[in-house]
Amino acid sequence: MKLSIIIPVYNERQTIGEVIERVCEVDLGDIEKEIIVADDGSTDGTAEIIAQQRELHPFIIKVHTSLINLGKGAAIRFGLEYATGDVILIQDADLELNPQEYACLLEPILYRGAQVVYGSRFLRRASNIPLRTVLANRFLTALTNLLYGSHLTDMETAYKVFTRQAIQSIRLRCVGFDIEPEITAKFLLAGYRIYEVPISYNPRTEDEGKKIRWIDGVEAVYTLLKYRFYPER
Repeated sequence: MKLSIIIPVYNERQTIGEVIERVCEVDLGDIEKEIIVADDGSTDGTAEIIAQQRELHPFIIKVHTSLINLGKGAAIRFGLEYATGDVILIQDADLELNPQEYACLLEPILYRGAQVVYGSRFLRRASNIPLRTVLANRFLTALTNLLYGSHLTDMETAYKVFTRQAIQSIRLRCVGFDIEPEITAKFLLAGYRIYEVPISYNPRTEDEGKKIRWIDGVEAVYTLLKYRFYPER
């Protein structure tokens, strides 16, 4: 089996090198691994660090570079075009999530027949998550469950893992952070059960480079409502 790890990145000079190194260090036994770094028009020196990492790991790293900043969704979609694995995993370019938890994320796919797996930050007690983040995610996740009949605890998680078969059965259109609710909505509409496994979470602040804004929450609500009541034909 082959795992494709897509890392969408925009202006993450402080963390991208360490993230790539951590991903490269993950031991998955017989599972082949490829890393696709989708640089979404970075201007802070991120591209140079990615190039250095590619020289160090030329056989497992692929790079797509956008000339302009389009958004996280666009970067993920570019990464999907490059991915050749049987299973695909989304990895953020910051240090909030731990790549050493890949084995736990893959377990439902490898041994329980799952097609889609999310890493939930809220299946474990975590006192380090800001209250604003907790409340926003509870609201968006509750709205998702109400609209789509799911039983999720963390719709907005960055750790989303899915088989090639599952992702090829849906069509993605979003280019920004609204890719998160879009993927969830379309998997649920397609009849996939989303398994969740607990993950650790080390949140960063806006001063440390956190990019999500309040308007992204509004767009998430709009996206969930749009695909529930006006699904694409």
